[in-house]
Parts: sequence; C-alpha cells; structure tokens
Amino acid sequence: MDNEDRNEIIDISGNYDIPGWNVSLETAFAAYNGPYIPGRIAARHKTLFNILTEKGEVQATISGAMRKIGKQPVVGDHIVLLDQSDINSYTIVDILPRTSCLSRGAAGDSGEEQLIAANIDTIFIVTAVGHDLNVRRLERYLTIVHSSGARPVILINKIDLADNLSGDRADDPSGTIQEIKDIAGDVPVLTISALSKTDLDKLDHFMNPDESIALIGSSGVGKSTLINALLGHDIQKTLGVRADDDKGKHTTTVRQLFVLPNGTIFIDNPGIREIQLGDSSDGIDRTFSDIAELAHNCRFKDCTHQNEPHCAVKNAVAEGIITRERFDSYHKLNGELAFQTDKAEIGLKGVEKKKYKGIAIARKYMGSKRQ
Repeated sequence: MDNEDRNEIIDISGNYDIPGWNVSLETAFAAYNGPYIPGRIAARHKTLFNILTEKGEVQATISGAMRKIGKQPVVGDHIVLLDQSDINSYTIVDILPRTSCLSRGAAGDSGEEQLIAANIDTIFIVTAVGHDLNVRRLERYLTIVHSSGARPVILINKIDLADNLSGDRADDPSGTIQEIKDIAGDVPVLTISALSKTDLDKLDHFMNPDESIALIGSSGVGKSTLINALLGHDIQKTLGVRADDDKGKHTTTVRQLFVLPNGTIFIDNPGIREIQLGDSSDGIDRTFSDIAELAHNCRFKDCTHQNEPHCAVKNAVAEGIITRERFDSYHKLNGELAFQTDKAEIGLKGVEKKKYKGIAIARKYMGSKRQ
C-alpha cells in the first residue's frame, strides 16, 4: 500500500457534513465574506491537507501569509478555505478558534511545542498488557492530556493475552492494572480487547455524535485495530505481533480523522516513541492530584517536598500513603517541565535575536539605497 492509499480519508457515515460543526464555529465563520467555505482537517501530507467540507473531501495548501507567520493547522482543526473550485484550487487562509489542543515537547533544543491534534473532546490513552503496561509512562501521557483541555480515558488493550505472557511477564497483570486505577484519580480505566472485540461496549458512553476522540499511545498497542473494530471493517492497516516484545508491527504513519456510522469522530495517531512534556505544567497537579491535595497541609505554601520540614507529602511517602515510585516520578516530571521552560525561553531569545538582526540588515540595506 503506498502513502496515498494510507492517507485516504473515508467518511463512513455516508454524508459530507463537516464533522463537529456547531453554532460557535458558525458564528466565528460568519466574519468571512466572499468565496470562503469552512472545513475540517482530516489528514496532513507534506504540503497538502485533506479537508472535509460540505462539498465533500478536497485537498488544500496553506496560504503564504499563514506560512510566513508560522501558523500551522493540525488534524482536527476547523479552518477557513478560499474556494477557487472553478480552477480546482483550495487554500487554507485561517484557523477557527480551538476548544482544545493536544501537544507535546518537540525533540531538540528549541523548546518548541509540537501540536498533535485539535478540537478533541476525549482522548483515549491506549496501552496494552505486556511490556507497554507501565504506570510511569501513563503518568506522562496523563500530564499532556490533562493540559490539552480534553477528557482522558485509559484503555488497557489486549486483555485477552494476559494468560499467555511468558518469562518475566508471567505475573498476573492485575496488580499493575490496580496500580494504574489507583493513580488515575477520576480518570476511567477500561480493559478491552480490540482484536477479539471484547468489552468494546464499555466505550459507548464516550462515543457521541459530533464528539471527537483521539487515540494516543505507543506503537503497536492496538490503536488501528481498535479503529477497524469500531468501524466494522479494516481501514487502518495492521500487521502481526512480534514474539520478542508483544508489539504490533504498526503501519500508521500519519494522523487521520474518521467518522463512525453514529457520527462520532475518531483521530488515529502514529505511535509516540518519546513523550516530551513540553508546556504541560497545567497537567501536573491533575495527574498527581493526590500529591497536590496533600501539599495543602505542608507548613510552607511554596514547599517543594524535598528538604523542607513538616512536609505533608514526604510524611505520606514515609507512611506508605504515596509510593516512593510515584513521589520520584512527580519530581522527575516537574524537573523536566522546568527544563522545557528554560529551553523555550532560550529558543524565544534566539528567535528574537534573529528577528532584530534581520531588521538591522534591512535598515542597513535601505540606508545604502538612499545614498
């Protein structure tokens, strides 16, 4: 299957209404007069975007003005299109207001945010029985999801494989699943099997017409298999499972938007290899709500829970109320967030420096032209 086939977006519902369109978006779009139509980003290629519109699915590029200011739409964005269908041309000229935005820190030293998807109501954090069933990794996912503005739900997939684990994975995973439930707070934790379609009815509560659900998780945990199961036939290509690490040999390479028969919108994402937190400081207190609640009882309001006396959090660790692993994870993620903030400030200074250098060169050039 070539890239073009993999990137094809199919509207299973049989109509071409814009998924997720509502009164607020209609009001925002009303400001545009002329040959403009609204749409929603369904997939992104290198330079082209697949857009779902009232006319059907079209492909578009972004305008030079948007490119110049670095304004980049992502899958899930509702956008404004310049409609030049008479010459088979569509151009994205603006992004309508977002209700939520899932992002993570980009790799490298820039400190920039990498946007993943926008306008999401619920995010399914998909993990699986086996190597991927990791409490500390889920704390990372919860941190970025809580910061997005969307509602997180943890799905533990491949539950039917629990009895077939071998070697160092022969232990009953129920202990880890219970630990995940303990740290999840009010976040639902559901066990399913996408391949055998076991307990998929547990997801019905979250699948409502015109609501958007994004899937995130490591490669091979079964996100595409879940999409195929919910759609009723194979759209996302999947391969077998490797025997050495129980990972599916995943083939999704782009983010894609699908519409289920009942109107629920799903966004599938490629597997995330490294979970950089980026600017997810808002998500820390919600991910570690138990620690945040205990912190109210610390003697000092700005207690860092490290060396201060009369620290309620450290006392809870000593008493076994908070595990040492969770306490260490809390400090580790806070340290990473501080580092990401420093990188972002350095990156911003670099951008400003280049900006003013460019202005100086332009002024020098204009001065020489006047002489």
